Amino acid sequence: MTQPLDPVAKLLRVTRRLPPAVEARAARDYDARLNPEDTPSSPDSLIEAAAGADGVLCCPADRFDAATIAALPASVAILATFSVGTDHIDLAAAAARGLVVTNTPGVLTDATAELALLLMLAAARRAGEGERMVRTPAGQDGAWTGWAPTQLLGLQLSGKNLAILGMGRIGRAVAARARAFGMTVHYSNRRRLPPELEAGAIFHADPDEMLGAADVLSLHSPATPETHHWLNDARIARLPTHAVVVNTARGTLIDDEALIAALRRGRIRAAGLDVFENEPALHPGYRELANAILLPHLGSATEETRNAMGFKALDNLDAFFAGAAPPDRVV
Repeated sequence: MTQPLDPVAKLLRVTRRLPPAVEARAARDYDARLNPEDTPSSPDSLIEAAAGADGVLCCPADRFDAATIAALPASVAILATFSVGTDHIDLAAAAARGLVVTNTPGVLTDATAELALLLMLAAARRAGEGERMVRTPAGQDGAWTGWAPTQLLGLQLSGKNLAILGMGRIGRAVAARARAFGMTVHYSNRRRLPPELEAGAIFHADPDEMLGAADVLSLHSPATPETHHWLNDARIARLPTHAVVVNTARGTLIDDEALIAALRRGRIRAAGLDVFENEPALHPGYRELANAILLPHLGSATEETRNAMGFKALDNLDAFFAGAAPPDRVV
């Protein structure tokens, strides 16, 4: 843990309950107003809670749209978000107001890559169906009655093609892990990687052209207007019928209606999803699908990673209030 700050403590509003080590450092260095009940925030409560604050340490579920940013007390000079993504913050409104925004890049890579592999394996090997079968009491429909030669046959990952959309830090970490399973990696990215980062992966300048090779498609692209509902009916039609779709990036990358329809009719084999459009109010159609593995946004949910995220957010706040450039400034 870093050394305590010397200046008079700034008032810091922390919008959600954070790991104990992170809250301890925040309380040590700031007049930290915590949220021990972990009560989710509405725009009105965010504005009210920020009264008198010098900075806000916020989280992805906190929606700082233009109206909320405009209504923040004049004392608030910085938003340090406990996330890499900033799509919950209107960055243009923040810039117009002169509000500094920072994020926490670089510390979620391994945890998110591990979760992507978990989803690949669980979806390909029908782990969700098997787990539910074992939990069902004997005698009830769907209960496990013992081993059978054709029970829950899935897709073996070794020897298969993994197609990755977005070959940043997380995409490359997923590729490295997939190679250990004997998978061949294909990828599409805004720019081709240099050979040392590509590590033998096959580049596709046109992501649509890559889809035909995808036994597994893993999404690792940021949310932008260009990637909104990127996986739609037309692109699903390019996938092999045995394909597995995995998303640990942003829920908005997927057209839910298109993916649910494809899963329902067997147009593709399975999906493993950790993020959803409008989460936690995910499309109810997913809950009806046995071939969909659904997780509650666990990508960075390890003790090591969540501590690192909190410390990075505090590092940014420390630098800002010391008059230095925050290392992870977005705006």
